Amino acid sequence: MLVVVAHPDDESFGCGSLLALAAANGVRTAVCCATRGEAGEASVDIGTASLAEVREAELRRAAALLGVEQVEVLEWEDSGLSGPLGDRALVAVPLDDVAETIAGIIDDVRPEIVVTLDASDGHRDHAHMRDATLAAVDRASWSVGRVYLSCLAHSLMQQWVEHLRAANPGSDYLELGRLGTPDDEITTVIDSSDVYDRRWQAIHAHRSQTSPFEIMPPELQRAFLATERLRRIRPPWPGGPPERTLFTSDAG
Repeated sequence: MLVVVAHPDDESFGCGSLLALAAANGVRTAVCCATRGEAGEASVDIGTASLAEVREAELRRAAALLGVEQVEVLEWEDSGLSGPLGDRALVAVPLDDVAETIAGIIDDVRPEIVVTLDASDGHRDHAHMRDATLAAVDRASWSVGRVYLSCLAHSLMQQWVEHLRAANPGSDYLELGRLGTPDDEITTVIDSSDVYDRRWQAIHAHRSQTSPFEIMPPELQRAFLATERLRRIRPPWPGGPPERTLFTSDAG
């Protein structure tokens, strides 16, 4: 399984349980990360190291905790949530160029499953990587069996926004409009409670960043982190009950 993300911490904040479940089921996993998270803000003192260096190291520690066997970090830069872009900012790079690079990673890793974020949190880098990854699957020489978007359910994101508005009313995320994938578009629901603690270990490995889960009440944390919600893109889900297995042959 190959997980393609934009920033260090996306693999843990977004897909941590999925990666841990894959490892627990004997599936080899790889993470491709487009940037080193240069536009983030450190929530702790990082000393004299650059934020990019710190965040890449955190990515590799978290990936090891999740059982990831291969980490590829690309050379683009974090675009941030808004504002002007440098030449190397991820969203300034033509989609075709990003897709071509990801296609090369797919041909190298030869995954059966590719996962990227649904970008329903409104981050422009996430949307660029989503679109580039879907294009790369079609461009790659290797034929990927199944492709998924890792989803943030709209119903849960509404609850998160309510708590964020109370806890951090100045957050840029409150300016991003409607967040989350509509619940009826989620095709795949997986119980990941067995790796809940491992997910938290990986989240906490990103010590320079504050995860969005930190300000949530425990019941909302668990709603986000103990169940995986995905939208199957390839092959299209035929409808009916959600898919509930991902790493066995009866996944469809």
